[in-house]
Amino acid sequence: MRQKTAKNLILFASGSGSNVENIVRYFQADSRVCIRGVFCNNPKAGVIERCQRLGLPLYCFNRVAFEDPDGLRLLLLSLKPDLLVLAGFLWKVPEHVVATFPGQIINIHPALLPGYGGKGMYGMRVHQAVVAAGEKESGITIHYVNEAYDEGAVIFQARVALEGTESPEDVAAMIHALEYEHFPPVIASLLFPENG
Repeated sequence: MRQKTAKNLILFASGSGSNVENIVRYFQADSRVCIRGVFCNNPKAGVIERCQRLGLPLYCFNRVAFEDPDGLRLLLLSLKPDLLVLAGFLWKVPEHVVATFPGQIINIHPALLPGYGGKGMYGMRVHQAVVAAGEKESGITIHYVNEAYDEGAVIFQARVALEGTESPEDVAAMIHALEYEHFPPVIASLLFPENG
């Protein structure tokens, strides 16, 4: 019964996997959601240890498999995902994957897009740029993934005020708090729009 009704979620991560763990814990008691796997492109990423500890299926891959239309794409299709979530995943998603899952891939960006997005803008680089520019606020953007970095339609944004005295590390901590608070509920709203 569960397999017929459950929504299939696939997560992608390149780093520590704190957002992955947060998402998994959010849905762990929800029988309507099945996390089919975590995909990782970094063999040294902390998310690998988290997957082992949490008992999650883990798929590690290299650039060749990622970009081969008969590689990763076919594996993803076999898992029948309802939503693919980039949770700290740094590679640009190939066009053939975007085309295979239109409107089913989302990403979280640690700034208020369209500002501070694009190639090379990730993690601490974003927070350093925000601080250097003297911005009065920052935040997170959850958006659909298309063929260009950070240019898909915005789904949700949350903001935090900056006083101008924060370090990039301070801003990173504030942004992480926003990610942990908002990312799982936004995912749930996309999986179950009838509840929203």
